[in-house]
Amino acid sequence: MPSSSPLPGRLIKAPENFIDADGVRTVFAEARSGRRDFIRRAFASAAAGAGALAAATGVRAQSNPVPTEGGDANILNLPEHTRGLGQPVVTDGYGKPSKYEANVQRRQSPGLTQTAQSSVSFAPLQSLFGIVTPSGLHFERHHQGWWDVDPSKHRLMLNASDPSFMKTPKVFTMDEIMRMPSVSRFHFIECGANSGMEWGNVAVPTVQYSHGMISCSEFTGVPLRLLLDQCGVDYKRARFVLGEGADGSSMTRTLPMEMVENGEVLVAYGQNGEMLRPENGYPLRLVVPGVQGVSWVKYLRRIEVGDQPWATKDEAIHYIDLMPGGLHRQYSSIQECKSVVTTPSGGQVLLDKGFYNVSGLAWSGRGKIVKVDVSVDGGRNWRAARLEQPVMSKSLTRFNIDWVWDGRPAIVQSRATDDTGYVQPTYRQLRAVRGTRSIYHNNAIQSWLVQESGEVKNVQLG
Repeated sequence: MPSSSPLPGRLIKAPENFIDADGVRTVFAEARSGRRDFIRRAFASAAAGAGALAAATGVRAQSNPVPTEGGDANILNLPEHTRGLGQPVVTDGYGKPSKYEANVQRRQSPGLTQTAQSSVSFAPLQSLFGIVTPSGLHFERHHQGWWDVDPSKHRLMLNASDPSFMKTPKVFTMDEIMRMPSVSRFHFIECGANSGMEWGNVAVPTVQYSHGMISCSEFTGVPLRLLLDQCGVDYKRARFVLGEGADGSSMTRTLPMEMVENGEVLVAYGQNGEMLRPENGYPLRLVVPGVQGVSWVKYLRRIEVGDQPWATKDEAIHYIDLMPGGLHRQYSSIQECKSVVTTPSGGQVLLDKGFYNVSGLAWSGRGKIVKVDVSVDGGRNWRAARLEQPVMSKSLTRFNIDWVWDGRPAIVQSRATDDTGYVQPTYRQLRAVRGTRSIYHNNAIQSWLVQESGEVKNVQLG
C-alpha cells in the first residue's frame, strides 16, 4: 500500500456454506416438481440468515482488535507457542491445512444435479491466492461418481475406427506411460457450465457458486501425439480423436486432431507435483488446454482415431448451446476470455472506508491474458489492473488494483482481454448473440454491488 494512502480497510470473509444438507434436499425436491427458479429462491432463503452469520463473523473478526492505546497484549505477553515445545515432526504423514482454515472447502452444487454421484463441487475462489488451486480444493464434476482405480490394473488402449488409420494399435500400462519423456505445464480447467446458473438472472450469492467450477494446476504427463506416433497414425486421414473414460458413465468426447498435433494435449498422471487425486481422474486423464472440462476425460482408458466426430451422448445432447433461433450449436468447446473479481465479492463485508486491494482471476482458452480493466462504477470508467506474474497461455492469471472505498455504493467489475484481441463481453452483448436460454459458456462481465453497509451482493448489469 502506498505510504500516502488512507488506512487499510478490513474485510469479513464470505460465509462458505450458504445451504446445508437439508437445504440441498429441499432444492432437489423443488427441481423435480418443475419449478424453474428453484436455485435462486433456495439461495435467497439461505442468504436471509447470512446477515446474522456475517454479523457473528464480524464479532469474531474483531475479537482481538489492536488497542488504540496501552499496548497490544498479543505482543506484550508471549503466547504459548513461543514458550513451549510444538508437536513432533511427521505427526501426519500427509500434511493438512490449519484447523483455523477448516471452513475453506469445496461445496456441493445445490440443485444443479439431482444425485450425489452425478454432481458438482465448487472451488472456494474467494479464499485462494495466486493462480494454483490446491489439489484438495479442485472443483469436481462427476457423471457417475468417482473411483480410486488400482493403477497396476489400469490400461490405456489406442485403436482406430478404420484399420488403415493406425498401423499398430497398442495397449499401455501405467508403468510404460510413466517411463516416457514427460512435460509439465500450468493450465486452467473450467466446466462448460461454469456461471451457467446466471444466464437468466442473478441466481447465486458468492463467487464460489457463480464461478467456482474452475481450477488451475500444474499437470504432468506425456503428449498424446507421442503415443499416437508410436502407433503409426495416418494424420492425413485420421482427423479426429475420441477419448473414453473408465467410469460408469462411459464419458466419451471428440477432439479435432489439430489440437493434438501441436503437442498441447497431454495424457496426464501428475497434478501439482504428485499423482492425480482420485476425484480428478487418478491414475490417468486427458489434459486439453483451453477446452471445456468435459473433454478432459478422467480415468482415461481408450483413445480412438477416426475421420469424423463421433457425436456421442455428451456432445450430441449435452454441452451444446441453445441459440436464440432454436438451433443447438455443437462442438463449441473453447472457453472464451473471462475474468472475475474475487475480493471484494458476494457475501463479503467491508467493515471500514479506506484502502482495499481489489483482486481477481482472468483466463482465456485461446491464449494469454494481456490486459484486465477494473471498474468500481458499473462500467462507466475503467482502470488497467496489474497482472501478477507468471502470465501463461491457457492458465489462470491473477490481477489486482488499488481502490479507496469512500463508503458510498459501488459496483465492482473486471473485463479481460486476451492476445487474440478478444474482449470479455457485457451481458447485453452476450445475450444479443446467445439469448437467455443457454446453460454453457457464459463468459459475461460479473458485477458485485458494494452497499453502504459494506455488504457485497451479486448483481447484473446490461
